Amino acid sequence: MPHPTQTPSSSSTAAIDPQPLATEMAEVMAALFNVVERETDLMRAGRVSDAMALEAGKTSLSRRYVNLISALKANGPRLRAVAPDLLTALQRQHETFRAMLQVNLTVLATAHAVSEGVVRGVNSEVQRRNMPQTYTASGQRAAPGPRHAAPLAISRTL
Repeated sequence: MPHPTQTPSSSSTAAIDPQPLATEMAEVMAALFNVVERETDLMRAGRVSDAMALEAGKTSLSRRYVNLISALKANGPRLRAVAPDLLTALQRQHETFRAMLQVNLTVLATAHAVSEGVVRGVNSEVQRRNMPQTYTASGQRAAPGPRHAAPLAISRTL
């Protein structure tokens, strides 16, 4: 019997047992849900480096999730015929997971916007302080040229 995360050939599709496939999918979705929920909580708390530490596990679970989705699609007619209640339960769990992902993406987008705003503000202040303060012949403040602007360099190691 093929491993549930592998897409079986069409000749073995009729022999697949839907229960292990559905069970593995439910377990992977629950684990991925927990990782995404933890990441969301950490990002809300401003603990970005702790949230980034979850990346490897999240990537591995995501890969398994995609493989299982492919296996479910390949065996859809068989699963619908043999275990429609399993598919219904997985679809409900998937909808809950999708809602959690939407919250997670909103939190990540907010954190990105805030951090970008902070970096732009710091850069503006650094550039303002580094620009020479000059005046025109009429006494107006002259806008320094782009050659006076220096790029902002950020070190990620502290």
